[in-house]
Amino acid sequence: MLNVQNVTHGYGERQILDNASFRMRKGEHIGLVGANGEGKTTFLNIITGVIPADEGTVTWAKHATVGYLDQHAVLKPGLTIRDVLRSAFDKMYGYESEMLEMYNKMADCTDEEMSQLMEDVGEIQDILDNSGFYTIDSRIEEFANGLGLGEIGLDRDVSQLSGGQRTKVLLTKLLLENPSILILDEPTNYLDENHIRWLTTFLQNYENAFMLVSHDVPFLNSVTNVIYHVENAVLTRYKGNYDNFIAMYELKKRQLEQAYEKQQKEIAHLEDFIARNKARVATSNMAKSRQKKLDKMDIIELAKEKPKPTFSFEYSRAPGKIVVGAKDLVIGYDSALTRPVNFEIERGKKIAIKGVNGLGKSTLLKTMLGIIPPFSGSVELDYYAEPAYFEQEHIASGKTALYEIWDMYPSMSNAEVRGALAKCGLTSNHIETQCKVLSGGENAKVRLCAIMLRKMNLLVLDEPTNHLDVDAKQSLAKAIKDFKGTVILVSHEPEFYENIVTDIWSLENWTTKLI
Repeated sequence: MLNVQNVTHGYGERQILDNASFRMRKGEHIGLVGANGEGKTTFLNIITGVIPADEGTVTWAKHATVGYLDQHAVLKPGLTIRDVLRSAFDKMYGYESEMLEMYNKMADCTDEEMSQLMEDVGEIQDILDNSGFYTIDSRIEEFANGLGLGEIGLDRDVSQLSGGQRTKVLLTKLLLENPSILILDEPTNYLDENHIRWLTTFLQNYENAFMLVSHDVPFLNSVTNVIYHVENAVLTRYKGNYDNFIAMYELKKRQLEQAYEKQQKEIAHLEDFIARNKARVATSNMAKSRQKKLDKMDIIELAKEKPKPTFSFEYSRAPGKIVVGAKDLVIGYDSALTRPVNFEIERGKKIAIKGVNGLGKSTLLKTMLGIIPPFSGSVELDYYAEPAYFEQEHIASGKTALYEIWDMYPSMSNAEVRGALAKCGLTSNHIETQCKVLSGGENAKVRLCAIMLRKMNLLVLDEPTNHLDVDAKQSLAKAIKDFKGTVILVSHEPEFYENIVTDIWSLENWTTKLI
């Protein structure tokens, strides 16, 4: 279906891919994995023609239809969600119009023309029947409800949607198009647990080939049968799911380390022999022979260990016993999203908030922090509460990561800012790159760095694991667990928060919507 040969690509001195090769066979379900910033999205952009490779070739199978979840696609204002989803079948509607035009021509044509028109109409009718054209509306409802668009309302203007809702619309449209090759970049971001389950089942039963980038390990294990790992600009293929890849990767790593140690001992032995014998006439030929062996040796090199993030949050001082208190609180903007609720969050509690998208999880966080007013009722932060808030929104500025942080903390030195960003797992290249061109995971690490540099006693995190790689998630979970203060966390990954929180709140118990 796809053959990529000897692709090389880089930005300035930063090598993203080096002589990388890749193949996708019919029906393969491929996971593309690797640490943040290793070049996964760049690879997808190269194979889909968004950016050209510096070197190498990309060859698609003839007649392959490729569907790419492009999170930067523009949705035209004035269209409803339903309009956008129906556009997945534009080709089919075109066939229907063509067929109706043929019926019009039949009213005034020769017998010979009639015969040809009947044959053409029959062909188009077969295409429409086989493609499920006459059940389009029910398919749109099924897919839209599976991915949570039904809760938003299919008649909502797309200009009113959040970034996450936009991505859901694009994903649903793409799945409805049913391409022969599906390419998805972090499709579970912005989906809650129910919608991830629906997408998992859909992809497990998907007959065509797909490739997806994801850091969601349970999801990868459920839907993939081939893993490609990108590390140090090299692509490596592994059969099986993510767990199989990890087992094989660790085995190869241990074997390489053992071979490296053995070779280093041999090199040391040869160099010692050469040094002791090259000056002696009787043994100089033997020394030369050893030198030739050394010169011909294919030296094993171990890959440089990538810096792993070490997140930590600095506790300031103890607030009052009740950090957040709500009385008859109703959240919402133009309309109420919840019934009136009363709650108190005690000092030191760590709370995960879950629920299907659209119930107002982010709205609740912003209402608690006083960023937006309650729809009705009241919510109060303790006088001594010192909150730090991690939002979903990316930093989209043209400033580098270095200057983004430095502008927030001007009293820090250049070295101190670099050190803080390095602690979050960012290299010098990342630190000197504009925030708007960093990968999603690198951007999230810059935002985490910004809140790590301040003292706090209330940590509020809105979907912090979106885009983060496995190592970063593990470090973040440890940092949250070790933090002495109060934590309020929105997440769709129960495997991330279940072992680090004291309480789990479901907004489904508060909502006025039908779930």
